[in-house]
Amino acid sequence: QVQLVESGGGLVQPGGSLRLSCAASDSSFGTLNMSWYRQAPGQQREWIATTTPTGAFTNYADSVKGRFTVSRDNAKNVAYLQMSSLKSEDTAIYYCAARAGGCTTNEGGMHYWGKGTQVTVSS
Repeated sequence: QVQLVESGGGLVQPGGSLRLSCAASDSSFGTLNMSWYRQAPGQQREWIATTTPTGAFTNYADSVKGRFTVSRDNAKNVAYLQMSSLKSEDTAIYYCAARAGGCTTNEGGMHYWGKGTQVTVSS
């Protein structure tokens, strides 16, 4: 069982930047597809980014493409989500998730979830 712990959330002004981290408890991290999701108040959880085990392939939702960057450090068992040009509509709880095997953005296909970290974009 892999445990995932997100960190790095907080309050940031519009136009600002923030980097989220997702630390995994197991060295199998390097074999997992890592994804980020978010859930805004009153809305369904939304997929926003995925990176494959080596980090060679990344994919983004249109809502964050060009502003967010997903990366990973397999030596440290950590995935990152660098967020720039933040907008008020980016306010949400951000979750990291992991999947062993084939890559998918479907949240039902994730095997492991973190508990989330709050990101609030407000002046």
